[in-house]
Amino acid sequence: MNLLIQFCYLQLLDILTTLAFLMNGVQEANPIARFALTAGPAPIYGLVGLKVVAVCLAIYCVRRARHRLLARVNVFFALLVAWNLVALILASKAVSS
Repeated sequence: MNLLIQFCYLQLLDILTTLAFLMNGVQEANPIARFALTAGPAPIYGLVGLKVVAVCLAIYCVRRARHRLLARVNVFFALLVAWNLVALILASKAVSS
């Protein structure tokens, strides 16, 4: 259950950091997320929809006892959130210069 909670927390951080860097002019690199951002009436709807699908897949992993897979995905998303923060810092530095 802890892996699922960690996954949900990382998804929330990914949403927040993605929105922050989009507001600072950084482009979304993931083509699936980029499509989701343009698919809905507002970017947040597409992003949240994508995260709902991700959480459903994580629940599937928990129910099928695929804990190792979910742990690896959590590491990936932790690195992704860190990358988003780096992109945000670099973008804000470029704007302030």
